Amino acid sequence: MVTATFQFDVALDPFLPRERRGIAFTVPCARASTVKHMIEALGVPHTEAGDITVNGAPAALELLLEDGDEVHVPAVAPVVLSRAEARFVADAHLGGLARLLRMAGFDTLYDNAIDDAEVEANAEEAGRIALTRDRELLKRRGVLRGAYVRALKPAHQLREVFARYGLAATMRPFSLCLACNVPLRAVPKAEVEEALPPSVRATHSEFLTCDRCRGVFWQGSHWRRMRALLDDLGS
Repeated sequence: MVTATFQFDVALDPFLPRERRGIAFTVPCARASTVKHMIEALGVPHTEAGDITVNGAPAALELLLEDGDEVHVPAVAPVVLSRAEARFVADAHLGGLARLLRMAGFDTLYDNAIDDAEVEANAEEAGRIALTRDRELLKRRGVLRGAYVRALKPAHQLREVFARYGLAATMRPFSLCLACNVPLRAVPKAEVEEALPPSVRATHSEFLTCDRCRGVFWQGSHWRRMRALLDDLGS
């Protein structure tokens, strides 16, 4: 066994036992322990850690710890992603967040029966960012990028994800189907008129449709509420 001393930033306190918050503490480590293994054994998923230092020098997650090492673990810093990078997979408990991300135009895989292995596979093989409230899921080896979502309500979760990944500048509201996650296209009213409620048929002239589920969308009261939410995030 070797011993190492850890200091976590206060932003990571929710992952730690109360007696280890806000202090440096020394713990035993197996001789083959890496930085990643130990910070996760102590409770912090590697996706939530920023630029770690060991003895004051930048350190990779794969670094093997040595006796007497001093490890500082900051919280991950916000980044600004391009649209190509902003591709997500949400776990089975984040359906509301997934729909809101799609509403904002961000490619987000979700199924209410998706399991942790599927989330990991999409994160590893497709390079998607895993979104979850399950810290153990974020510790999986294949989850290279991910975020622990702290908020409980979908609108607050959306704000949290927007802040972490700088999404406001690249959102394209109402460009994806909320149910299917595929692009919507404009459709002439004549093509969808029979599917419209009489009040919508009388008051609206612009429509979008999804070629997968055949859903039809227009700027009704629901659209206005969602538009207000996205406008607030982008301001």
